[in-house]
Amino acid sequence: MKTKAKKFKQIATKDKVQLVAEWLDEKQANDITAVDVQGICPIAEVVMVAGAKGIRHSQALADFVLEKLSEENIEYLGMEGYKSGDWILLDLNDIIVHIFQADNRKFYNVEGLWSEGTEMELNLTPQE
Repeated sequence: MKTKAKKFKQIATKDKVQLVAEWLDEKQANDITAVDVQGICPIAEVVMVAGAKGIRHSQALADFVLEKLSEENIEYLGMEGYKSGDWILLDLNDIIVHIFQADNRKFYNVEGLWSEGTEMELNLTPQE
């Protein structure tokens, strides 16, 4: 018996980071950053961080990213923290996306944890 495995689109990590950043930007996430952590982080190649204006906003950002991943047939492994919305983590296999409320972002300082990594340049349209 042959099982049909769902084939996900193969996409370079750098391209996926740019796509996810654009999706977050489209839904007005603030201060989006991506840090290349290859060789430092054992579970991902890139750590992304984005800010949300409130719990509903963070949940909407997570929903939108997952919806777009599904439309584009790009794999994601899981999500944590959705219900509380204070800190939502999306595991996109090679990218870990953190969506934070402002206070939590400062407190957890994820970017600081990965300061040995290299910040990646994201090409986003400046907000009006």
